[in-house]
Amino acid sequence: MDIDFIEVEHLKRRLKTRDKESTLHQLDDLSFLNDLELVKIIDEEIRLTVASALFVGTQDAISKYLPQAEILVLSYREGKTEYHKRLDLKLPLVRALDRIEQVFEDQNSIENIQVGLFKLEVQDYPINVFQEALLNVMTHRDYENNSSIIIKFSPSEIMIENPGSFPEGIDSKNIISHQSTPRNKLIAEIFQKLKYVQRSGQGVDIIFKDMLALGKSAPDYTLYNQAVKLILRSGLEDVEFLRFITKEEEKYGEFSVQEICILKYVKEHKKISLSKAAEVTQIHTQSVSTVLNILSQKKNILQREKRNSYMFTHRVYAEFEDQIEYIKDKDFDEIQANVMILDYLSKNNYITRQEVERLCGFSPTTSKRLLKRLRDENKIVLEGRSISSKYKLKTEAASGPN
Repeated sequence: MDIDFIEVEHLKRRLKTRDKESTLHQLDDLSFLNDLELVKIIDEEIRLTVASALFVGTQDAISKYLPQAEILVLSYREGKTEYHKRLDLKLPLVRALDRIEQVFEDQNSIENIQVGLFKLEVQDYPINVFQEALLNVMTHRDYENNSSIIIKFSPSEIMIENPGSFPEGIDSKNIISHQSTPRNKLIAEIFQKLKYVQRSGQGVDIIFKDMLALGKSAPDYTLYNQAVKLILRSGLEDVEFLRFITKEEEKYGEFSVQEICILKYVKEHKKISLSKAAEVTQIHTQSVSTVLNILSQKKNILQREKRNSYMFTHRVYAEFEDQIEYIKDKDFDEIQANVMILDYLSKNNYITRQEVERLCGFSPTTSKRLLKRLRDENKIVLEGRSISSKYKLKTEAASGPN
């Protein structure tokens, strides 16, 4: 028999752990395998498929029918070009995942980063990022190619090389946003039924989002004629960006991968145009306009219409605690803010300082100074004191700003 029924039981236990509501694990072995489409029954005879060999085949069956289904795991010491540990895995896919994750966890260090009053534990590599990368390899590899999957662990990076090119229609310019059909659709569906993935698709967006949000460098994909190479780097290259994203997500919820990509670009290049935003997010201009509007509503960025670009708001620059060069044209921004405040008051009875902060994306100090200037210019008047303070248009200013 080519089926390893111990591995079948292992899959059942894994499914029971990963999905408390599933009853699939309660089925008898044959029904379980049939539901996962891991066997075919023809003329009352059980037939092994490629997928069943990969998930529940014995080691002998894998070696006999799929000798190319091998994963090499190599570990390197700092500064060494020769590996000091090697694993040759010709195992069912889930068991291979377990073995590789053991190697990963043994080498995945943690750095404590102070964020406000708390310390944040930042791993070299988020476990979900590594899992997504492995699952992508297993669902997208070319099983007709005789080369092995190669995973190299070194102190500063993980390299994963996968036999086979990108699926049709995907390249380095659309890898984040392109929804592809996996080369091995059944393998992807089985992983989904076993609750190793929550949705179909590449998972590349998760890899990019979580690496960038943790202040790491972007995943590095390289396409060759018959292989794809991914490099994940452990270095924490931008602690300030990590702190900023952590604080913002605690207050306002998670950013999308497109929002993270835009914020990272602005952090590094000070501003971003509509066309560049479309390029870095790998989506169409119309779609990226929506993303930019969302970030503007969150007061993360501010549009500078005359210059066709977006830059951080004063509030965001304050979050970075002047750790980056502040090159915004303050006069331009404050003139624009004055117009926004007066326009708001032309449609509403009053405005508070807190509302100015939200409207213009300014810090409390800057908002207070702007309101004082408008008072000195006799354009608005202050009513009330302390927390009940409200600003209204002065009668002679009611027709609009001068």
